Formats: sequence, C-alpha cells, structure tokens
Amino acid sequence: MRLRDLSPSAAILATLLAIPELGTAFYLPGVAPTSYKEGDKVPLHVNHLTAVGLQEDGTLRSVLSFDYYHPAFHFCHPEPKAEYVSESLGSILFGDRIMTSPFELNMHKNETCKKLCTSIYDVASAKWVNHKIAAGYALNWLVDGLPAGQLIEEEVTKARFYSQGFALGSVDQNSAHLNNHYDIFIDYHTVAPDSYRVVGVIVQPSSRHSQLDGNGEGVNGVNHCGFGRRPLTLDERGQTEVTFTYSVLWYESDTAWATRWDKYLHVFDPKIHWFSLVNSAIIVVFLVFTVVSILLRALRKDIARYNRLDNINLDDLSGTSAVDDGIQEDSGWKLVHGDVFRTPNSPLILSVFLGNGAQLFVMTGFTIAFALLGFLSPSNRGSLGTIMILLYTVLGFIGGYISARVYKSFGGERWKLNIGLTPLLVPGIVFGTFFLLNLFLWAKESSGAVPFTTMLVIIGIWFLISVPLSFAGSWVGFRQPPFTAPVRTNQIPRQIPPSTTYMRPIPSMLLVGILPFGAIFVELYFIMSSIWFSKVYYMFGFLFLCYGLMIMTCAAVTVLMVYFLLCSENYHWHWRAFMTAGASAFYVFLNALIYLITKLQLGGLAGTVLYIGYSALISFLFFILTGTIGFFASWAFVHKIYGSIKID
Repeated sequence: MRLRDLSPSAAILATLLAIPELGTAFYLPGVAPTSYKEGDKVPLHVNHLTAVGLQEDGTLRSVLSFDYYHPAFHFCHPEPKAEYVSESLGSILFGDRIMTSPFELNMHKNETCKKLCTSIYDVASAKWVNHKIAAGYALNWLVDGLPAGQLIEEEVTKARFYSQGFALGSVDQNSAHLNNHYDIFIDYHTVAPDSYRVVGVIVQPSSRHSQLDGNGEGVNGVNHCGFGRRPLTLDERGQTEVTFTYSVLWYESDTAWATRWDKYLHVFDPKIHWFSLVNSAIIVVFLVFTVVSILLRALRKDIARYNRLDNINLDDLSGTSAVDDGIQEDSGWKLVHGDVFRTPNSPLILSVFLGNGAQLFVMTGFTIAFALLGFLSPSNRGSLGTIMILLYTVLGFIGGYISARVYKSFGGERWKLNIGLTPLLVPGIVFGTFFLLNLFLWAKESSGAVPFTTMLVIIGIWFLISVPLSFAGSWVGFRQPPFTAPVRTNQIPRQIPPSTTYMRPIPSMLLVGILPFGAIFVELYFIMSSIWFSKVYYMFGFLFLCYGLMIMTCAAVTVLMVYFLLCSENYHWHWRAFMTAGASAFYVFLNALIYLITKLQLGGLAGTVLYIGYSALISFLFFILTGTIGFFASWAFVHKIYGSIKID
C-alpha cells in the first residue's frame, strides 16, 4: 500500500514510524510519486463538473456540481462499468466524485483520433447540456492525480500557468457547441532509464462534426476526426448523434516531480497581494501599539493614584468627600470593583460558546501549522477538510474542559446540562443547517450532495470520539478549582448610569467589529474565490499572518472597548466582549452578500439559498471564534487590572 492510499492521520503516523529508514528520499504524506515504464497504463480518472464562470465577464452562474456520468451528459462509460475511486472524508464533503474512465493512456505512446463511443442526445438532454455550457461548466480530469487543465496566459504579466479543468463547450452569438474531441498533452519527466513520471497535463477540447468508421479513421481519409468541420451543436428539437474522440501526445519535460504543482499554483497580481497584506499588518501593529500605550499610561496613573490614596490615613485629612469626588470624576472603573465579576446573564450558553470557540481556535491554529509544514498539499485531495474534521473531533476534550471550568467560575449549578450542551449545541446547529442545505443538493441531483452513508459516518465519529472526549474534558474541568476573582462581589448590584451613544451595544459592536474584519479582508477574498470558483488555495503563509493579525486586532480592540465600558461604570462586560469581537462575523456575511451581487449571477433559487446558507454557516463559526478571542483577552485584562489595586 502506498502512502497516497492512506488517510492523512494514518499517513502521518506511518511517516513518523518510517523516519529512520527514509534516508535522503523523503516525501510528504499522501504525495509519494509513481513511476511508469514505457507502455504502462497511466490512470485517467474523471471528477465532477463544476461551474467556473465565463471568461467574458468573469461571473459565476452556478454553485452546483454534477457527476461526470450524470445521465443527461451521455459521456462514454468504461467497460463493464464506471467504478468509484476511494476518497478521503474531506474530499467527499467538498463534492469530489472521482471515477474510472474509458480513456486509455499508455506511457510514451501517442494516440491520434481514437474513438471513445457514440451517444444519442434527446431533446431534454440537449437542453440540459446547452444550459450547462452557457453557465460555464468545466470538466475535471485527473491524470496520475494531477488535474488536467488548460494553458492560460495572464494579460498583464504575460505569465503562463495551468488552470484546473477545461470547458464543457463554447458559446457564440447563435448557439452553444459541445466539445466532443479532446487533445491530451502530457508532460513526463525521465528519472531513470525506462522510468517516467507525469509532471503536467493539458487538454485542448474542441467541437467537431466527425465522420468516423469503425477504426476511428476519417471517411476517405478526409476531415480526419472532424478537424476543419463546423462545430457540433446539440439540436433542441430532435435527436443528435455525437461521436467522442481523443488524441494523446507525450512530451518530455525538465520539470521535476516535486515541482509539478507549481504550474497550477498561480497568484494573480502578487505585488498587490503583498502590498495589501503589508498595509494591513502595519495598520494592525500601529493599532495594537496605540491601544497598549494608551491603556498602560492610563492604567499606571489610575492604579498608582488608587493605591496611593488607599495608603493615606483619610482621618488626618480634611475635604475627604472632595478627594472621593475627584476619584469618581477622573475614572470610574474602580467604582465597579464589587460588581465586575458578577455572574453574567445566561452563563450556561456563554460557557458553551466559549468552549466551542476555544476548540475552533486550537483547531484552526493546528490546521494552518500542518498546512505550513506541507502536509495539506494540493495533491492530497480533501486533506484540508479531513484534517479539520479530525482535529475538531479530537479537540473535543479542550472544548469540554474550557466550558466546564468557565461555567464553574461563573458559579453555575446546572453542570449536567453544561456537559451535554457543550458537544451538542454548536455542532448540532452546524450539522442541522448543513443537512437542510444538503436537501437542496439532493433535489437538484448535484454531486455536491453528501451521501447519507457519509453523514452517518460523521455522526458516528462525533458520538463515538468527540462527545466522550468532551465529557472527559468537562469532568476534568469541573474537578479543577474555579478561576478566583481578585476582588469580592457585592451582594447588591450597583446601578448602571446611562451610556453614551457609541458605548451602547449595537453602535459599539459595529464600530469595533469592523477592525478584525479589515485585518482579514484581503485573504478572505482569495479564500472565497477558491471556494466558489473551484480554485486551489495554497497561500497558507499569508493565511498564517492574517490569522495572527486577526487575533491581535480582536484582543486589542475588545480590551479597549471593555476599558471604556468599565470607565462608564458599566460592569456587564462578559457578553459585550464576546458579542463585540464576534460582530466581525456580521461584516464577513455582509461581504459575502456583496460578493454575491458583484461576482455571481445565480439565477436559480437553489443556488442562491445554498450560497447564503453556507455563507451564514461560515459566519456563525467565525462569530464563535472571534467572540472567544475577545472574551478571553478581556477576561485576562479585567483580572489583571483589578488584581493590581488594593481594595478594602
């Protein structure tokens, strides 16, 4: 068994065990090369069809994907039947449906105008396929695990790169033309005598009215494989006979196997990307430095004055009330010391959100770390989704521990409900929404619909691994002592004076929430493009920097907001800290809606519902994540400042 046939976790373990014997030959898990001898069969697998947008306007017209062997496409099947290729859990969730094909590719053996089959398109199928051609759908093939694409030259930089997938057909002013002939150009690299590796695949599809005999030769040797004839158009008023053909040409290349993905990983306008990222970094660092400077200066003065006044024997002074009034007028955060650690409203829900947020936080950090180390290479399809699910499942212990410890510190008594809701509430919301959206995919017969058996596997993994780990973490958390407050809490709550406009919940959330969003806006655009336009996202170095900037921004602006809140004698900071930092998710969702209006033209109801639903789901998880970062930063800040003053 090869490493590429293992799951990511098993491949990592196998690699670690084999390190002493690897020597100088080391390959990352899941991406071990395959060498072929001359004449060996090179597998060509087919994947789902996806909409990639039309080149004329760059807009996307559908988010639905379809199986390659969907009956309406009438593509040629292998004998005796097409079989599914084993895939990872993440690959299935992302809609990959990889199957065998009838194409015969033999290493170093050229083929010219080889016939696949002849299909008959009825009226319904013709309308279906023409509609998909007009929507900009593309075929996705895999040759030795490498995507078959088209050679693209960027207009500005003149850089040449491979785009994944190739067009189902073309559209002119009058009609749509189905591509029924494929010229397959394969680059190979010679590693040893009679040992070759595939390092590049390009497919040039074309639409041809072909006239072939049984051997695939042109009639009377003229118009070989339909070359030079008018394009093929499916008749929407009657039946259309279509002959599928292909040619294979092999070219030797100097590209090494280890760098064969470089042709596919192209960054548009990298200077603009770098400039935007550096600009965001400078702004965030300046913001954090300013916040820290202001807080340190103000807090040092406040703490020194409070402690100095507490050491003065007020009985020997006159004008005591004037001194107290001076303190109250200068700052009010010490005045709420008896209420600042009072249990917030709905402590159970807040603790559950914080536990899941901590779980998301650690999962995201580990995922980016694995990506930076190269374990999530594009050649290991679905590895990103798989590792995220596995990490979030295994990290259930952390979620349970944080939720229980925080809830105990809040003085909560419904500990059984806390233990149960921590692994079930947020995942239940996510899975329920995902299931409802999956119904739309099932109704549209989309390949993106997750099979029912896969859903059962996810539920099984969750209840057999994550839930017990969460219960164990909660048990350990409840056995730990609660986080002790540095000051005592008064029995009678203090009255809160009226707030200024900008310190009210909604205005403060809108003002503060936009700053963390600004730190990730540039990278968010590339992530959304990779998700909806079926592009490979690989810029994990940029993502690592953006993730760090987002954490710094969330912490800094939330701490500053909490400081102003306490100075206005408002001690209800727990939910405000969580909601204010989490408000950046509102801007993420708003950005998704703007993206829908400007970049997408999803005419059908199903596509629009799917896009908005998945965007809302991502925004909800982002809300939990950023809210948790803001809360714990504020938690540490409040404990620090109230632990630095003397309270009688």
